[in-house]
Amino acid sequence: MVKPRKRVCRTVLATLLLFPPGLLQSATLPVPNGSFELPATVFVSTVIDSWQKTTKPAWYDESGGYSWQQLTGIFKNTPTNSSDHIDNCDGNQAAWLFAVPEVGLFQDFNSTAQFSAVYEVGKVYRLEVGVIGGGGGMLEGASLELSLYYTDAASNRLAVAAVSITNSPVIFSNTTHLLDFPVQTPAVRGSDPWAGKHVGVEIVSLVTSNLAGGYWDLDNARLTAITPPLLSAPGRTNGQFQFTLQSEPGAVLEIIVSPNAMLPSSNWTKLMAVTNATGSMVFTDPATISGQRFYQARQIF
Repeated sequence: MVKPRKRVCRTVLATLLLFPPGLLQSATLPVPNGSFELPATVFVSTVIDSWQKTTKPAWYDESGGYSWQQLTGIFKNTPTNSSDHIDNCDGNQAAWLFAVPEVGLFQDFNSTAQFSAVYEVGKVYRLEVGVIGGGGGMLEGASLELSLYYTDAASNRLAVAAVSITNSPVIFSNTTHLLDFPVQTPAVRGSDPWAGKHVGVEIVSLVTSNLAGGYWDLDNARLTAITPPLLSAPGRTNGQFQFTLQSEPGAVLEIIVSPNAMLPSSNWTKLMAVTNATGSMVFTDPATISGQRFYQARQIF
């Protein structure tokens, strides 16, 4: 009985190294003017407080009817009885962004000192933005990118994580209801060049010139810092291995296992999904373990 118990201890210690220690909490980090309520407008405004607009590229010709500054702006939501009323607008206003190459909005500490969030070691950063595609006759296939970035010493915006959204009638069945799209970083490591740097948020049109036209509606940009799941207190009861799983309260986590801790996570086997209602639970492997087994937990919702 001693030998199997030693193998269990080695297994758990190796697994614990995969998850950085720290307080298990989810912190909402305010994105200045994330709901595009400022400045208040009775109709539309091309001024957007706290947000910067991407630089006009040399190829863009402003003689065609729109200046570069007019390709992004904010608008007041229409009354509830209007056919174009956005039914889940956060507040009274939202933003538009034309589906033209390189048109975008961004912000970080350099553009507004109110946005002081930094990439802390051990934490995961998640951005969610409400998006409507298809506006103004936008063509299917037009794309938009959401990204979290940091700024290097030369003031370049370098992406840490990004996600592309493609306009499609399957995804955007109407233009009156915002859909939430997330982008999430991996857990920040001390060796990452963005560790300790200020968080940046960017929303930019990736559309190719042959699909240009129409506009996106945007609203309610939210940023959250999450500490990943932690496995602790290993033990064995009646031949079954168990440990304490700590995470965000209510998080849905996938438990994966492998006989080899050096394999990439994509090659591990899914054991089961669990909901950690209180933030701390004892997980028991339903199988009777006779050999070495490594465990990981990853949050899926």
